[in-house]
Amino acid sequence: MMCYTTAINGVFAALIAGAFWFTSGGVTAAFLTNLLFYIIITPVIALTLTKIMFMGENGIIVGDALSRIDGVLALAPLSETKMPVSPRDNSVELEHIKFSYDGKNEVIHDISLRIEPGQTVAFVGPSGGGKSTLASLVSRFFDPQGGSVRIGGVDVRDTPKGELMDTVSFVLQNSRLIKASILDNVRMGKLDASESEVLSALEAAQCGDILEKLPQGIHTVIGRDGVYLSGGEQQRIAIARAMLKNAPVLILDEATAFADPDNENKVQAALSALARGKTVLLIAHRLSTVAGVDRIYVIDDGRIAEAGTRSQLLEQDGLFRKIWKEYQTSAQWKVAKEGTV
Repeated sequence: MMCYTTAINGVFAALIAGAFWFTSGGVTAAFLTNLLFYIIITPVIALTLTKIMFMGENGIIVGDALSRIDGVLALAPLSETKMPVSPRDNSVELEHIKFSYDGKNEVIHDISLRIEPGQTVAFVGPSGGGKSTLASLVSRFFDPQGGSVRIGGVDVRDTPKGELMDTVSFVLQNSRLIKASILDNVRMGKLDASESEVLSALEAAQCGDILEKLPQGIHTVIGRDGVYLSGGEQQRIAIARAMLKNAPVLILDEATAFADPDNENKVQAALSALARGKTVLLIAHRLSTVAGVDRIYVIDDGRIAEAGTRSQLLEQDGLFRKIWKEYQTSAQWKVAKEGTV
């Protein structure tokens, strides 16, 4: 586009250069007439061509957007069982799970594990290893090509979708709020919740300071009149939503990723209150968050590389110990002052 615009507007420079060259022998009436014509017509042509250029660009953007929409609409809905079964408890079990996004390249290779009711487990490991994919399978965002995912001893494919969504709640690392009031955003976790229930959830999620600075409290509309929240504040609102939902199985996908130090402390306190009495799957990059979990699974290249408590894994000379040392080094890293190096 830059080259096209330069070429179109370069006509004016050529016109001025030609005028100087032709007038070296004297200005005639015919020359002035021709010059006036080109001065008038050239901007019209340039403007027309520029509009055509932008129309072409907009056409490409619209075509790409329609292609994306068609891609979503073309996805086949997940199957629903004709004989629904309710989960018996809050346990989570993965049995010989195999999964591929494109049906060709497996990203999860024969993973099996069991999480007892009320346990907190953490998935750690290199980026792209399959941690978030495993959590997505538990929520039944996708179905595995092999094996089964069970909650409460029941395959998630045999659990009604509505009941499964009532059983599992999640707080993602990039939680987003809709352009609506704080009340409506939190109430998405429980549509028939009263205003007092929403306030209790917000208080438990450490959101008191957020409400104090908003002009209309929980009735303040986010994203209007300059009202915006930081990443950590959005996370706390998302946690309040999960608290209001109060599902027995909780998935936390690096919920403190976008929190500054002050917000992180409040998010951690809110998460501790949220996780109480629930079965929790924690996806962690900040290894400080896995200190008190019951079991850690180290996921690497779609496989369980190691499993155990933090102390057990640190005793081994394996991947977790290497990741832990790198995390400790990065946590202690500081910018050196001038003259200290």
